[in-house]
Amino acid sequence: MIEEKYESISPADFFYRNKEIAGFDNPARATYTILRELVENSLDSCENNGITPDVEIRMIRINDTNGVLTSKISENGDLFKIRVIDNGGGVPQEHIPLAFGQVFYGSKYRLKQARGLFGLGGKMAILYGQITANTTVEVASATLGSRFVHYYELMIDITKNKPLQLKRKILENTDGWHGTMISFSFIGDYYKAKSRIIEYLWQTSIILPYASIKFIDPDGVMYAFERKTESMPKRPREILPHPHGVDVELLKRLIIKSKGMTLKEFLIENFQRVGPKKAEKFLGYAGFQPDLRVEKLNQDMIAKLSAAMKNFSEFLPPDASGLSPIGKELLKIGIEESTDAEFVHVVQRPPSSYEGHPFIVETAIAYGGKIQPAGEGEVNLYRFANKIPLLYDVYNDVSMKVIKKIDWNNYKLKIYNEPIAFFVHICSTKIPYKTVGKEYIAEQPEVAREIELGLRENARYLSAYLSRKRVEEMSRTRLNVLSKYLKLIAKYSSELTGLPELVNLPTETQIEEVVKQ
Repeated sequence: MIEEKYESISPADFFYRNKEIAGFDNPARATYTILRELVENSLDSCENNGITPDVEIRMIRINDTNGVLTSKISENGDLFKIRVIDNGGGVPQEHIPLAFGQVFYGSKYRLKQARGLFGLGGKMAILYGQITANTTVEVASATLGSRFVHYYELMIDITKNKPLQLKRKILENTDGWHGTMISFSFIGDYYKAKSRIIEYLWQTSIILPYASIKFIDPDGVMYAFERKTESMPKRPREILPHPHGVDVELLKRLIIKSKGMTLKEFLIENFQRVGPKKAEKFLGYAGFQPDLRVEKLNQDMIAKLSAAMKNFSEFLPPDASGLSPIGKELLKIGIEESTDAEFVHVVQRPPSSYEGHPFIVETAIAYGGKIQPAGEGEVNLYRFANKIPLLYDVYNDVSMKVIKKIDWNNYKLKIYNEPIAFFVHICSTKIPYKTVGKEYIAEQPEVAREIELGLRENARYLSAYLSRKRVEEMSRTRLNVLSKYLKLIAKYSSELTGLPELVNLPTETQIEEVVKQ
């Protein structure tokens, strides 16, 4: 009999062994994912502090000491260095080593909308750089109003999931800068990832028209996505969990923190939109006494309470103040400025929920301008989740499935052959992603329904616009024909009737009035 060997591994070690599940499948995908994760962290830092984002990205291919480009490190990639600088709120110096050197350490474990939820993406990027290029990560950060800039050089102890601090400096903040700079090397394939990266930045400028993003690529080409407005969406605030989204484990954690409370007090204190009357009504439904102390609950009672919370239908819908949708006006600015579309219509659906998680769907449809027909069987679909463009696995996404299900003939729209583009943004405290890589959204029935209702409203407005446009074009054609032949008509009419030829012919305006009748 072969003796099995048992061991535990750290979170950093797990993702070192399974980096593909976080979007680091190959050098090209890793290059795109690294840039995206760093940009998202910068944007979160700016928005959380109410700052219009200025983000600069520089990526270079590493030269050797003679200034000659290195040969390929392997058949699959070259050595690159990336540096991202933002004007966000910065990271407090006491948190910098752990924030950049420990997987699952961060400030995003709160119940409110954020791009990242796991504290994983940025660290995975650093980890990928470390295991492919064996170099340190440089971090410099200054918080708002700080007199100093704190500089660190770090590596990650993968087996212990701990930061290794190799260098630290404290510098005078002479120009009052605030934000974060991060830089490290990695083996990637920029040239295969280039189109995705440019597409990602362009789509980011659509969903964030208030952001300024500059990217200088390894060839020295600068891509500038200028700020289109100074207005920003409202910031989300942290909210309490909704009773429908609670499981046994979360209940146990909350009970430990609530010793001494009655069940009624416990519900009011720990859950959103539960007042005294609602708490008493629920406890009556669940078969618990309101004045029972929470520490008296045994395992079976906790399981019973959890099940009852999921099934009680009279809780109010989840609080949407933890969300930060873009808004109709900003989304319209982003689409119009980026596509030059002649028609844009945006819908923001009212807040809804799935499994106790609030969400809001925003949809838009655009026509004309730089938009090209998608082609038979294809769809111009731009998807966003918590303000993140989603570029991969479009055909598995809920938005594409909804679009394919709708009969667009009912709206007289030819979505494959006309210059039509769809935009879908979903914001939630928990996006139902299908993978850790955050590339496509699962087909949650509640989410699918809201997308469909939004797109159908968009379609009605576009259909009405195109109908008016076709009538106007037809009138214009008739006007042109009449204007062209009016003199000849007057001449031949005079010859046929023997009457004098009209001298004062109708003006184009008068003809247009007749054509409209």
